[in-house]
Amino acid sequence: MTAAQLTVPSDWGDITPEWMTAVLAAHHPDVEVSGVEVTLRDDGTNRRARLAITYAEGVGPATVFAKSADPEHVVLHKLTSGLFHEPRLFNSGVTLPIECPLTYAALMDTDGDNFCLVMEDMAARGADMRDATRPMTVEQAANGVRALARLHGRFWGHRIASERSLAWLEPFETWEGMDAAPIEQAYAHLGDDAPDEVTSLSIGELIDDIWKPYIHTLTAGPQTLLHGDPHIGNTYLLPDGEVGFLDWQVVRRGNWSLDLGYFLQGALTVDDRRRSERDLLTEYRDALAMPESEKPGPDDILLGYRASAAHGLTLWLCTASAGELWQRPDIARALARRYSAAYADLHTREAISQIAG
Repeated sequence: MTAAQLTVPSDWGDITPEWMTAVLAAHHPDVEVSGVEVTLRDDGTNRRARLAITYAEGVGPATVFAKSADPEHVVLHKLTSGLFHEPRLFNSGVTLPIECPLTYAALMDTDGDNFCLVMEDMAARGADMRDATRPMTVEQAANGVRALARLHGRFWGHRIASERSLAWLEPFETWEGMDAAPIEQAYAHLGDDAPDEVTSLSIGELIDDIWKPYIHTLTAGPQTLLHGDPHIGNTYLLPDGEVGFLDWQVVRRGNWSLDLGYFLQGALTVDDRRRSERDLLTEYRDALAMPESEKPGPDDILLGYRASAAHGLTLWLCTASAGELWQRPDIARALARRYSAAYADLHTREAISQIAG
């Protein structure tokens, strides 16, 4: 079997040694796999598994991590993130200037609405997978901010337009369906100090007057490559302090502010964000490897960052209102609280109006 003959497995138990040998061939051409065993399943909105590998010949990774579509969530992904953006990114041949897992294979079954990513197992590198229950320190968040700046600067403006291998990238645009969320259920878990600016919002006002107007601003001005979903649950920390980014399923092109605000406002405690965010915005601007004339000014960065809280607020209020459907409730509620505080602190609604003109 060659790499070109690889198909998307219908289940992890269908993966044969021959299939895995072909998957690893580009990075480990001398190996012959003798066995593949599922040692962990962690299914959610996607199916995920850790696979242990044994070898008849050569030396390769002892474990890999695999990800594919969950049939029950295909419609949701088509509506919000798209099924095939992540495999297309890793098949593009583009080198990303940011820490992310090595991908051995990115297979697509467009007729069957399925894909399969086989990636390095980050546990083998000692990665600490983060989530909202363990926020980052300011120093760790600064590392992540600089990483996003490297990514954005590499593809800023004319650079992404000239990258033919990324011509398929879609703009970051709104989607329908969130207006059915019972956000009053989320409000009940925000705590006694929840800002009135948030809890007074109806779901219609949140979506139509705040989230959609902000998302519409993302196609104005210079575009760049966006991770698209860089909340803390899609990050990891390596032993040397480097912050990496997982789950590129929402990769898009658009305005830098979405990635920066979505990451920073969710990665830090409210107090740490309030104390450090201005310095971290300076870190971001300084790390943009572009001529000074191309960089947005400090005031423009602050304005875009202020407006960006609309996205985290909307997504995590809707997620928190859904119980255990999409995310663990403790994680969803923690992020809903952080983005709610950011929305009020940053006067997000006024910032969106200022940008939209």
